[in-house]
Amino acid sequence: MSEKNGSSGKPDVTVLRAEIKQTRAELGETVQALAAKADVKARAKEQVEQTKQKVRAQAVEAGEKVRDVAYLAGDRVKNAAVTARSNAAEAGERAHEAGERIRRNPVPMVALLAGVAALVGMILVVRGRRR
Repeated sequence: MSEKNGSSGKPDVTVLRAEIKQTRAELGETVQALAAKADVKARAKEQVEQTKQKVRAQAVEAGEKVRDVAYLAGDRVKNAAVTARSNAAEAGERAHEAGERIRRNPVPMVALLAGVAALVGMILVVRGRRR
């Protein structure tokens, strides 16, 4: 606490003033800390700002994820289009080749049509007998 001045038994005024100054400084810091905790408006503003920053960060992250998914989807669509184009070209070639075979040798087609006509005729004859 305080020192006594040798023989007189009274505390030294300089030491007492230093202790008072120290106590005032500590008390001032304590009051400031309590005032900061009690300042609800400032704490609410700080909380709102922190929340805004979190939401911004989440929005940026979500935007990046959407961009990545869109990029991958675009690649998939491009690949599907290339595959579809290739398949359509192959189907067109096969249809063309089949048409050429029929033009060169129409007998199988004529035989097929004759068979279908015969089948239809038999069905009509059988149905006519039942009535």
